[in-house]
Amino acid sequence: MKPVYPFRRTCKEASALLIAREDRALPWVDRLALRIHLAMCQACPRFERQLLTMRNAMGQWRNYTDE
Repeated sequence: MKPVYPFRRTCKEASALLIAREDRALPWVDRLALRIHLAMCQACPRFERQLLTMRNAMGQWRNYTDE
């Protein structure tokens, strides 16, 4: 039988949680699992920074006025 790790997430699951976090508040279990995954993974924090960069860029674009 395969062991069950309740807070272990794959990179695919973590990226889905990062995207979902943009739209809604995550349950505490998912927030904790995501935090643990981000502490152990090298690629997912980069993806998180890319999402934040895109969100900030879109926010600046929305507020842009042509003077």
